[in-house]
Amino acid sequence: MSLPAPERPFLSALTARRADHGCLCIGLDPEPSALPPGYSGPEGAARFCRAIIQATADLVLAYKPNLAFFERWGAEGMAALTEVVTSIPRGIPVIADGKRGDIGNTSRAYAEGLYEALGAGACTVNPYLGPEAVSPLLDHPRGFAFVLCRTSNPGAAALQDLKVEGEPLYVRVLRLFSPWLESGAAGLVIGAREGAAFAWAARLVPLAPILVPGIGAQGGTAEELAAALAPGQARRLVVSASRSIIHASHGADFASAARAAAISLSGKLDQALHSREEDDGNPAV
Repeated sequence: MSLPAPERPFLSALTARRADHGCLCIGLDPEPSALPPGYSGPEGAARFCRAIIQATADLVLAYKPNLAFFERWGAEGMAALTEVVTSIPRGIPVIADGKRGDIGNTSRAYAEGLYEALGAGACTVNPYLGPEAVSPLLDHPRGFAFVLCRTSNPGAAALQDLKVEGEPLYVRVLRLFSPWLESGAAGLVIGAREGAAFAWAARLVPLAPILVPGIGAQGGTAEELAAALAPGQARRLVVSASRSIIHASHGADFASAARAAAISLSGKLDQALHSREEDDGNPAV
């Protein structure tokens, strides 16, 4: 098993941007039924996402396009995805959310497609084929991967909380991927309300970045997230919100509504996480 170099372009961009832009990551998940009038099909979705980016680029830490929302349209959708990623200003990290994971040669193809052809700085990966199956996505010098650990969907517990030698299965994921998590080649995906998973991550891989879904449309709040964190974790979060921001309005004012929603959520996150860091006796985020 080869270990990657300790510094990745994605982490450098994330670190450079975090000081002035907090932890909010906007998910670009254009749902066709929620697009405003005049924005239909892949071309409309691309224009919609570009407008969201233009309205929020000065506010966010990162963007996270969900590949499925573009793949649904085939080749035209993939062209729209490329157009969207290309429109993201230089310096803003891009996470391709596709939850990839397959045998080695397939993962190598995924890595080339996501990091080289698409130009994403990071992706999400499914760990359940084992480390060697996704290592090409972890070891690529231009890439970074967020490993699914304890997710926020209602059915996650049925698999992820199963006990393996007395520990939840997601803890085995932490242990198996710790070489990459410790070396700066990978981070974790942990749902906003999963306090036990945050505690395990703090214990086993305390420096790993954490991509956090579950805020906004999924029902989680900034206050619940802050309460779930272990000491010192707030400064390593990438908090993702999608529908609650990009579909804040279904009318012609969708871009300004998205900006207002992003400002509101970012403010709530800053307040809650600053308070948590101060309670822990650590410097604020």
